[in-house]
Amino acid sequence: MSNGSETYDVAVVGLGAMGAAALYQLARRGVRAIGIDRDHPPHDRGSTHGETRITRQAVGEGEAYMPLVLRAHDIWRELEAETGETLLTACGCLIVGSGAGGAGTRRADFFATTRHAAEHFGIAHEMLSAAEIRYRFPQFTPQDHESGYFEPGGGYVDPERCVSAQIRRARELGATLRLGTTVRAITSDRHGVRIDTNEAGIILAAQVVVAAGSWAPALLGAPFDTILSPCRQVMHWFAIDDARLADWRRSPVFIWTHGPAPSDMFYGFPALPGQRVMKTAGEQYDVTTDPDHVERVVAADEGTDMSAAHLAGRLAGLASAPERSVTCLYTVTPDSHFLIDRHPAHERVLVVSACSGHGFKHSAGIGAAVADLTTTGISDLDLAPFSLARRNAARAVSG
Repeated sequence: MSNGSETYDVAVVGLGAMGAAALYQLARRGVRAIGIDRDHPPHDRGSTHGETRITRQAVGEGEAYMPLVLRAHDIWRELEAETGETLLTACGCLIVGSGAGGAGTRRADFFATTRHAAEHFGIAHEMLSAAEIRYRFPQFTPQDHESGYFEPGGGYVDPERCVSAQIRRARELGATLRLGTTVRAITSDRHGVRIDTNEAGIILAAQVVVAAGSWAPALLGAPFDTILSPCRQVMHWFAIDDARLADWRRSPVFIWTHGPAPSDMFYGFPALPGQRVMKTAGEQYDVTTDPDHVERVVAADEGTDMSAAHLAGRLAGLASAPERSVTCLYTVTPDSHFLIDRHPAHERVLVVSACSGHGFKHSAGIGAAVADLTTTGISDLDLAPFSLARRNAARAVSG
């Protein structure tokens, strides 16, 4: 391998949410595939860690995502049957909003779009008043002008287990792994793609899927280095009072939009079995970072600021400061939509980014679509809404 003597049908660079899913689906199809990652996934250096990720079937970011998430739910269940792992927990999903629009320009009309998607695709759901939310879920204390969308089929997936299960199954199905391997450069010609690595030398492939997350902009260059922006995010775990512990253990996941700005949104999870804490987080898009030099230490005031800005007056039974906090990375586009397309200068390179903070629930479906595209050239899962051409057209219209 180090002298380039072996050639693969498809190489997957980056084995987080998207890359692990793509490698697994390629291996299921009998493709001679290799997965490459700079670390040893699942790990806590990128975007795919932290115990839980929200999943829901009605997607407020837009109906173009619906086929992906519905396929993903099917794949999680199939993978559970294959491995015996618990990957998806359907504890329900509650979305709270005021009906006054969405979180700025990034997820405009999130609440209304969610409801419309549920109605259009026949997703079971209920609309709840603030009083009904307070009665059914007493750990939530919305104001009377707020209302809720409740989806019983929503819940959370375990990112570490999902990635681990897919990588393990890919290996069992014949995929090769090169972990702890950093890709320096990717070049291509009409014959194939050359991947230069620090640790494994040169790897050759007929096609390459780049799912490198926050490392993708530097690896890919133009135009992706101006479209994809890594942003530092922080997740917090707050201790729960004894009086509210039972409520938080029965809790749905939730997303709460309480103002017009992108930062006026936070989300959270139930207390996991055996735990006495609940996880919650907001989002920030204003400050970009270098994934190799991101500040991993979370300052104490980041947790207390989270409590004051979002939790106080909305969530009951929580301490005012978190027990622990960790960072993760979002790789975001200007409009927060995904970017999945061929590299304009390298037709054999398929770029699968960016999640923009809402990708994990779709990842299994995207992995299936990517495997289809790299083997047959077509997929019944439409990725055209996430293409560079669509993005350029939208930019021209807005300009």
